[in-house]
This record gives sequence, C-alpha cells and structure tokens, in this order.
Amino acid sequence: MIQAIRAPISVIADYNHHHHRFIPLQLTWEGRSYPIKSLGLHHTYRTGRTLHHVFSVASDSLFFRLNFNTDNLQWTLEEIADDVTN
Repeated sequence: MIQAIRAPISVIADYNHHHHRFIPLQLTWEGRSYPIKSLGLHHTYRTGRTLHHVFSVASDSLFFRLNFNTDNLQWTLEEIADDVTN
C-alpha cells in the first residue's frame, strides 16, 4: 500500500566526484533508521528557481520516495510503500 507522508527526514548520502553520482545510503524517519538497499529511479524538476532531486529507494521491506530540495538543502519523505497491494 502506498501512503503519502510529506515529512522531514535525515539522510546519509555519498557523492562520487569521479562518476558525478549522488546516492542516498540511509534515511532516518521518526527516530528509526532505514539502510537503503537499492536505488531505483532518480529525476529532477524545478519549482521556480529551486531544483528538486527525487529518488525512489528501497530498504529490506519498504519503498520510499525522497525529495532533496537544493535551495534549502532539506530532505522530505514524500511517499512510503510496503510490498502489499491494496
């Protein structure tokens, strides 16, 4: 089931300057840490002059959509889903 969240989160990420890749490694939401096991799609969009990076990632049992706002350097958890269909 997919659930919209829109909550601030903390993210540990890695930037590789050789490959120009920025990858989230772990997120912390409501005091619980979720190591990111796989990275899915990544895309960007703009709201005015603000660039947003959107990452689809997965932990062991949950899927997340993360938004990184490059204007204020804040991460937001936009959606969370488990592997159970509605």
